[in-house]
Amino acid sequence: MTDKLCIALAQLNPTVGDIAGNLKKAVEARRKASLAGADLVVFSELFLAGYPPEDLVLKPAFQRAAAEAVAELARQTADGGPGVLIGAPWIEEGKLMNAVFYLDQGEIKGHRFKVHLPNYGVFDEPRVFQAGPMPGPMNIRGVRIGVPICEDIWLTDVVECLEESGAEILLVPNGSPYDADKFDMRAQLVVSRIRESGLPLAYVNQIGGQDELVFDGASFVVNADYSLAVQMPAWEEKITITDWSRSDAGWLCAPGEKAVVEEDLESVYLAVVQGLRDYVGKNRFPGVVLGLSGGIDSALVAAIAADALGPDKVHCIMLPYRYTSSESLTDAEACAKAIGVRYDVVPIEKPVAGFTDALGKLFEGTQSDTTEENLQSRTRGVILMAVSNKFGALVLTTGNKSEVSAGYATLYGDMNGGYNPIKDLYKMKVFALSRWRNAHRPKGCLGPDGIVIPERIITRPPSAELRPDQKDEDSLPPYEMLDAILEGLVEKEMSIRDIVAMGYDRAVVKRIEHLLYISEYKRRQAAPGVKITARNFGRDRRYPITNGFRDE
Repeated sequence: MTDKLCIALAQLNPTVGDIAGNLKKAVEARRKASLAGADLVVFSELFLAGYPPEDLVLKPAFQRAAAEAVAELARQTADGGPGVLIGAPWIEEGKLMNAVFYLDQGEIKGHRFKVHLPNYGVFDEPRVFQAGPMPGPMNIRGVRIGVPICEDIWLTDVVECLEESGAEILLVPNGSPYDADKFDMRAQLVVSRIRESGLPLAYVNQIGGQDELVFDGASFVVNADYSLAVQMPAWEEKITITDWSRSDAGWLCAPGEKAVVEEDLESVYLAVVQGLRDYVGKNRFPGVVLGLSGGIDSALVAAIAADALGPDKVHCIMLPYRYTSSESLTDAEACAKAIGVRYDVVPIEKPVAGFTDALGKLFEGTQSDTTEENLQSRTRGVILMAVSNKFGALVLTTGNKSEVSAGYATLYGDMNGGYNPIKDLYKMKVFALSRWRNAHRPKGCLGPDGIVIPERIITRPPSAELRPDQKDEDSLPPYEMLDAILEGLVEKEMSIRDIVAMGYDRAVVKRIEHLLYISEYKRRQAAPGVKITARNFGRDRRYPITNGFRDE
């Protein structure tokens, strides 16, 4: 037995599939923890594989590589330094398990398996893993420590089992993705498990972007008396040392770091920056390119890109046509200058004329309509993709969630590209974030201080500028109304009747429902983007393309 324990919480940014790189991160974190006098280092869920590994984890070669990494890390603990709690996939009696290992004194001293495999929202772990048995605590340096894995604390039984079998401390490795309301949910959840078990709990979460998911970290420790002992920062890699002591009342974590965790617009902005930064960095793109139209969506995306990557890695291109206003030309240039990015102008009059000439015979006798409008957008998409092919930069698309929901975007046109930082942000949130960024330069961001989006871009009525004097509200309700209706339909799955009862015209609500359903095929072909809401398109909300249902 011991009455003192020093535990290092390793809040790090693993890369899915990069087992060698993740192992190197773990070794370096353990080295730093050893220098700080730690007895144990705790990593996040499936750290060596990266989370979530999806179907990659079914590949036998991947499973072998993960097992070899566990064995190698175990060998390194023979140096007398701290023990390690680390996650990895593991084959046990022919079953693939989501496991956490206790490594110490050169050996695998023990392991536990995840019991509850989430199968909702962005999660489908039963697709790849088998559920483990109810766990008991592990003896770690003379202390009986329970290690429920992420979802295992969202229900009561695993913690109850650990408490009944003698656990003294709960250490919880997590892969908990960000959404705008998640931080408070985690805190309430942890307090519930502490109330039921009487045990202190350390919650260790990863940070970083993985495709559409982004992880905010914000790891913390809560004592058995519900006092917050440690709060690690969000959106930062960090190793925090926590000091624990045993008393007659049980184990207590000494007060430590109390970082302020960002909320509201600041947390949303940091989430989209983190998601874009890691998508570009982990996929080894040299930078990004996007069409800068003079509108608010592309302006915000340009600002996010500069903050994520640095202005030198952002290339903005204005692609004007005869309907592009002088205000848009002026505003786009001013925005690029304010952010400090490269800015070029590539007129599309001649390429569009080439397409219309080529199609002249086929279209003879027809009236000009959205077909010709879409040719403008698709011409822009072709040019941006050509620049990407030539120089390697990733094309960013710039459609917000309101437009994506209503299909107010051109497939193979302004939807061209590899990633969309604002895909899960409704239009009114785009306005709010733009104003917020003009007033703040968030931590870790690489763009300039001050106003980065000219005020006129924020205040001008939105327009696709595909025909003379066009405004978005020619085709869509005002965005305040559209967003409220969409939030009812998408986020809350409300009925038409209930949305109408909120004061909206039934014909308008029905039309938005119709647009939402018929544009599903576009969303299936859209670029991935950062998940911000509890119901993003793709991972959370999976609707059929062929769909005859309408809520009457």
